[in-house]
Amino acid sequence: MTTHLSNTNTLPRTARGLLTLREWTWLGSRQLAACLFGIAMLAGLMMTRNWAADSDLARSDFLFLYALCLQIALLLFRLEHRSEVIVIFAFHLLATGMEFFKTSPEIGSWRYPDQDVLFRVYQVPLFAGFLYSSVGSYIARAWRLLDLRFTHYPPVWATVSVAVLAYANFFTHHFTIDIRWFLIIASFLLFARTQVYFRTGNQYRHAPLLLGLLGLSFAIYLAENIGTFAEAWVYPDQESGWKPVGLGKFWAWYLLMLLSFVLVSLVAKPRSAEQVRS
Repeated sequence: MTTHLSNTNTLPRTARGLLTLREWTWLGSRQLAACLFGIAMLAGLMMTRNWAADSDLARSDFLFLYALCLQIALLLFRLEHRSEVIVIFAFHLLATGMEFFKTSPEIGSWRYPDQDVLFRVYQVPLFAGFLYSSVGSYIARAWRLLDLRFTHYPPVWATVSVAVLAYANFFTHHFTIDIRWFLIIASFLLFARTQVYFRTGNQYRHAPLLLGLLGLSFAIYLAENIGTFAEAWVYPDQESGWKPVGLGKFWAWYLLMLLSFVLVSLVAKPRSAEQVRS
């Protein structure tokens, strides 16, 4: 069945205004539903900020159990599909592997203050993987809830290549040349012409995909500032007191978000927007 954009230009101004308000209300509700897991995780970090150090249950262990219950609830209430969970779990594993490397004593990019954590892989508390998978959760659910479609979407081999190299660079740049700017420029070139079409109720609107990717990366950067303010993890320059995370982390999050986006695209299969453009 072909879906068409509705023409609202012939409606009176008041009717157009009410229709636009209804569209953006619909869009806002879907966006809220899509980022439910991420919002709940940030709330958990803030609520446990003053967790008693001598508690029988370590804060990191509580956060792991809390995140696990959230994930189970999303599945039980069918807010997340099984196919989405598979790709989110894959991103979870990739992120945990990177965490293990980055927090090792030899690298020490950041650390987790908790001691005597039960649910952990060496020095990495298991709740950390859920922080990353919340990004994948948002992308997967927004893709479905907003019925994302694309024009000029790049070849799968190209997007996968950039994503794989981006992940590898998080490890290799400590020992050899850092190619992050090459990868960022390559992604800009890949998606330069790509438009993403998204539903706003009965309408479809569109925007440059790069704008959406950069906006999401900035939202994750702000969330990281909340996480470090809540002292869930600490960077070396925050040991003497909290300060905003350096803007350089924005581009690291952009590459990680790109990896998550590409993983979701392998399951969601980007669809053409030709039907909604007519």
